[in-house]
Amino acid sequence: MEEMNNSAVEQNNADVKNKKNNKKGKSKAGAVIRGILLFLAGAFAGSIAVVALFVVFVFGILGVNNKRIETLVGKSTIIDKNTAWKVEELDKLIHMYYYEDVDDEALTEGIYSGIMAGVGDPYTCYYTPDEFTEMQASWNGNYEGIGAYLKFNQDTGYCTVEGFIEGGSAGEAGTISEGDYIIAVNGEEMYGKTIDEVVALVRGPEGTTVTVTFEGVNGRYDATLERRKIETPTVKYEAKEDGIWYIQITEFDTITSAQFKEAINAAREDDMKGLIIDLRGNPGGSVDAVVDVCREILPKGLVVYTEDKYGTREEFTCDGNNELKVPLVVLVDGGSASASEIMAGAVKDHGIGTLIGTKTYGKGIVQSILPLQDGSAVKITTSKYFTPNGNNIHKIGIEPDEEVKFDADAYVNNDTDNQLDYAIDYLKKKITD
Repeated sequence: MEEMNNSAVEQNNADVKNKKNNKKGKSKAGAVIRGILLFLAGAFAGSIAVVALFVVFVFGILGVNNKRIETLVGKSTIIDKNTAWKVEELDKLIHMYYYEDVDDEALTEGIYSGIMAGVGDPYTCYYTPDEFTEMQASWNGNYEGIGAYLKFNQDTGYCTVEGFIEGGSAGEAGTISEGDYIIAVNGEEMYGKTIDEVVALVRGPEGTTVTVTFEGVNGRYDATLERRKIETPTVKYEAKEDGIWYIQITEFDTITSAQFKEAINAAREDDMKGLIIDLRGNPGGSVDAVVDVCREILPKGLVVYTEDKYGTREEFTCDGNNELKVPLVVLVDGGSASASEIMAGAVKDHGIGTLIGTKTYGKGIVQSILPLQDGSAVKITTSKYFTPNGNNIHKIGIEPDEEVKFDADAYVNNDTDNQLDYAIDYLKKKITD
């Protein structure tokens, strides 16, 4: 999940309803829009204004004639007379020569995806109404799916299974292992698909099934999994030996702050002597959520600040009322990204804890979700974020204070987590000093 500005997520339900009621009267619009997909998705890269989405939509409604084209040309950075002419030609060629029937709805949605892809930023993208609905559900910690955490592997181009959610069919299958690649969903190839795209295909109505093709150490195999209603636990916690408490945060969603408060309060009531916060494999999430979590442990001061391309700065601060008074270790690795790096960076800059593990992913940018009137939405990278000391870690990452590489063989063979064991021993020494 990417970092996002929750205040941007607002929908106009009345406008959505009106759009759907008027859909049937726009067949002419559909033909023109379908053509725009093939041209815009491949022909344009670089700076593209989001307002172009609206322009394209209006363009389809009005139809194509020179006078209207001239009007639209003045309002868009990507539509000109030559574009309009080529759009018509491509539309004709597709429907005349393509050897199978064309999915008009898919082509229409593809226009918008193509425009956003033209920006050249992997985090800037378009969501169909269904995809946006699914994403909103995940923010609230509830969704219908197979109960698996996924991570995109840039080296292979496939998403991998990073863990399982209790009560999900993936974890109960018995054949799926962490690290297995998702090769296909219902026979559709998943190479190069983003996490959002894979998740959209895996999720679905409760009680339905989905067939996922996996590949792991034991080869390639299919698993038909039931989609269930899942309440995502983003925080897990337990008491370790010698008064040391362990809190794992898997991602930062709307529900994470409340779950973390429950965990930290339980630890404080138990008179904890030291704390481990595990951010390994945490892909990020909401800026608001991670700031709320940081306010439960940080001293008074800056948590993080953002800057957009206009130089506008927004600061997120902590009042210090809940400052942690015991030794702290934060576990990080290459899967700790985005919002989890905000927390790791704040802990490091304020000097209230020790980072142990390996270098973090390096995603120092923030995305905003901007809903559209038809129920769809776009996600756009809108700013960079900086740690309290002014460090932008994008494509750099955060180095741990003590590097400890994960011993995968020990974990597989005897369930030994050498990084966690190291953190516990480190805190024991801190407590006795």
